[in-house]
Amino acid sequence: MMSLCARDPGGVPLQTAKVARAAFPNGCLGMRIRDALGPVFRDKDFADLFPRRGRPAWSPGQLAMVMVLQYVEGLSDRQAAVAVRDRIGWKYAMGLELSDPGFDFSVLSEFRDRLVEGSAERRVPTRVLEACRTAGLLGSGGPARTDSTHMLAAVRTLNRLELVGETMRAALNALAVAAPRWLAAEWADRYGHRVENYRLPQQAAERAAYVQTVGADGAWLLAAVEADRAVEWLAQVEAVQILRVVWQQQFAREADGLRWREVTELPPSRDRIASPYDIECRYAIKRTMRWTGYKTHLTEHCGPDRPHVIVNVATTDAAHSDQQMVQRIHNQLDQQDLLPDEHFVDTGYMAARVVLAEADHHGVELVGPMPPDTSWQAAAKQGFDGAAFAIDWQAHTATCPQGVVATQWREQRDSQGREVIWIRFPDKACLQCPVRRQCTHGRANPVTWSSHRGQNTTCSNGRAANRAPTRGRSVTACGPG
Repeated sequence: MMSLCARDPGGVPLQTAKVARAAFPNGCLGMRIRDALGPVFRDKDFADLFPRRGRPAWSPGQLAMVMVLQYVEGLSDRQAAVAVRDRIGWKYAMGLELSDPGFDFSVLSEFRDRLVEGSAERRVPTRVLEACRTAGLLGSGGPARTDSTHMLAAVRTLNRLELVGETMRAALNALAVAAPRWLAAEWADRYGHRVENYRLPQQAAERAAYVQTVGADGAWLLAAVEADRAVEWLAQVEAVQILRVVWQQQFAREADGLRWREVTELPPSRDRIASPYDIECRYAIKRTMRWTGYKTHLTEHCGPDRPHVIVNVATTDAAHSDQQMVQRIHNQLDQQDLLPDEHFVDTGYMAARVVLAEADHHGVELVGPMPPDTSWQAAAKQGFDGAAFAIDWQAHTATCPQGVVATQWREQRDSQGREVIWIRFPDKACLQCPVRRQCTHGRANPVTWSSHRGQNTTCSNGRAANRAPTRGRSVTACGPG
């Protein structure tokens, strides 16, 4: 048990300052941080995380500064603890005497655990930003950039057979504690060990039989739990609830029993449980990277006259779209009064509707490459793409490459309630067009266009404009996407 005797940070000890300035006449990282920001952290900022009794803890304010320097230099806990003992710049930043012996490296992990348990993990970066803002080093305006990186969940990546087997095993382990009488004797042999692919049958017929056996076991267990009114609480056990969801996602219930779903019938990755031990993580693919876990979005202010500091961190499941994060990131930056004028991002964040929405709502110019053209015209390098159709948004007309003007223009809403502009070309002219095959692969229907307001414009053959049209003047729909 550790207690805290909060102390106000003093100045840099005289001997430490003298030696540091002699060794580094032009300063070093730790010295510049201390001189520019002063004592960033105070013990009282973390007082609520410690009990009132116990042996005194190492100063949490100084530990927080160690964590900042450790992150900047990419050091392990053991290396950071050594740096506190033998690095003059670090002692200067923390206001330590040269003779201070430091601490055992395990103290750092204990302090991080304390932050997480107290839901105070944002306290350290928040104090850094407050200190930078007070010193006039950060503020709204200027450029910022955001990119995402993968974060692995603390679980194994499971294939579908491993998933259902391990989900069943997790449910049985939970019931073994809550209600042992629910366990059948033969289940110990079937689910007593961790379900791994190398243990499973390798022949297709045997794997299909295994799936049916596991599916039947899980269905029987769920039905039995739900039917026994004497123990209704069993249905609320988390592992049982996870079993129910996984079975709904992986199996289809039919008249003659359960059927193993085809891959095309599965829910999208963003909705599909990837592990029974972490139901929030998701499986995702980004270029050549495949992982099960989460995605972290890091935003950094990058103005030429300001320090490059990470000002926002947002975490989602791995399958969450980057485009959906832009508004959330801007809302968080706005709350901190750190909203940029220009926001540089990669293709994953870019869409016409996002660019226009953020310009309207936050006054932020989103800058980055638009999604690539994935139409068949781009692949074949021939045919009429979106740029070949002239759209006059003020006159509500569209003209095809052959000079035919669309006869219908309707503004309506789609199934998700979004405003949509629907454009249709004349049936006769479109169906008899001599260059129709360069426009669409459809055989029976005329060409139609649909466009969400502020979003890409799409054609009946699956083509889309890469940039949103500008209202109030005639524009040409940009290349398909």
